[in-house]
Amino acid sequence: MGSGPPPAVAAATAAATVPSGASGPAVEWHPCPDDRSAECGTLSVPVDWKRPDGPRFDLSLARRTATDPATRIGTLFFGPGGPGDSGVDRIVKGAGRFGSELPGRFDIVSFDPRGVGRSNPVRCSTELLAQRPAPVLTNQQDFDATVAYNRRLRADCRARTGPLFDHVDTSSMARDVDAVRAALGESTLTFHGSSYGTLLGQRYAELFPHRIRAMVLESVLDHSVGTRDFLNAQTSAAQDSFDAFVDWCDRTRSCALHGRDVRAVWADLLGRAGRGEVPDPDNPSATLTPYALSGFLAPRALYEPHYAELAESIAGLAGPSSAKPSGSADPSGSALSGSALSGWRGEPTGPGSATRTDPQAVFCQDWELPIRNYREYAARLREMARLGTDLPYPRALAGVESCLGAPRVEHPQHRLRVRVDRPILLLNAVHDPVTGYDWATNVTRQLGRYGVLLSYEGAGHGVYTATECTRGTVDRYLVDLVVPPRGASCPAARPAAVPAR
Repeated sequence: MGSGPPPAVAAATAAATVPSGASGPAVEWHPCPDDRSAECGTLSVPVDWKRPDGPRFDLSLARRTATDPATRIGTLFFGPGGPGDSGVDRIVKGAGRFGSELPGRFDIVSFDPRGVGRSNPVRCSTELLAQRPAPVLTNQQDFDATVAYNRRLRADCRARTGPLFDHVDTSSMARDVDAVRAALGESTLTFHGSSYGTLLGQRYAELFPHRIRAMVLESVLDHSVGTRDFLNAQTSAAQDSFDAFVDWCDRTRSCALHGRDVRAVWADLLGRAGRGEVPDPDNPSATLTPYALSGFLAPRALYEPHYAELAESIAGLAGPSSAKPSGSADPSGSALSGSALSGWRGEPTGPGSATRTDPQAVFCQDWELPIRNYREYAARLREMARLGTDLPYPRALAGVESCLGAPRVEHPQHRLRVRVDRPILLLNAVHDPVTGYDWATNVTRQLGRYGVLLSYEGAGHGVYTATECTRGTVDRYLVDLVVPPRGASCPAARPAAVPAR
């Protein structure tokens, strides 16, 4: 394909303009403190949607109104990722993500999901969070200690957070979104969810299928997989993206590792990390573990992807010459530190940082990923090591460990049951280090005739803005309800192009 959007094969016949007329409580908007060109507000919603007349809390919202009122279509709702991302910050500080056309045609609205940011955040003891066990368990004693720690942490967070703690699941968030839709007078929903926000979109489509005008799911989670497939899929996705990075480095002279055996350099670095010999650049008093390198440092650099920066980081940590691989990395070691912990232990929420947020509370209410004992855990590690020859510890492992011993979830994984009025558009990179391409194709199959996948033939996580083709195709769908043909794709951006899968 060329660089522009693929030709349309379907267009909805309904008028694009959404009728107004408030059908719920109004939101009182005021200029946002950090940027008065954006508006902030709150909407009171039930803590427990099964008890609509029970306790309530304020859901924090932000919006930017359409810059061309004469051609305004309605409201575009953005579903933030994470879990733990702030949609309010996205609107106030990162509105440039939405390009030039969408801000003219839509009021763009997002929110801090319940339990996150300004929406009654889950608060936990900073001191207790700092006691999180080592990230890779080595025996049954470690396993039991992690289960016991998780129980203490849940009790602490519940006591500090209040009744909302047990209701921060994505199904409740979907009902929050519908309440916001009604409060803004929109008869139907126009929605763009990214990463974890795709789970929100999928759940909304199940609960309110006939209230959807248009829905984009970008970098898609598959909420139908069990523990083994969840871990293996994320391991394979990260490894696939690392393979693409190695290929780029081998053929790119500007790569800091060009001409060297990248896998051997990386394997040696993992071995040194296992012996506690790799200083954390952000905290010289600490060292990076193989888990920190494999689960956090490398995958984060593959998000954009930042291939050049990743190569420079590896070269800097490895030193001027590449040693031969030192064998299997020692999985033991201290807990993560420094930059590798960014986003893992949340943000300070109280005076003197006595408490911090914990987005894992959301994850553990959405996913049922049981592991019964250390023997089963070790089997999962061995299988991941076979799949992730360079990145054996996916970030997903941290999520699974944080939920060991958690109560049963109300809406566990299942195949999607969606019958919407118009097709849902999915967008995924072929090389995505977090939400692998296989997840997007699987969700598309579950949606059947209600789902159309646009494949980006490059790398990265969150690729709406990757090229004119990806942005243009999504914008045409959201604005004009034009659906791309099945099998449509957009070529990879240059110069960091990667071979097609």
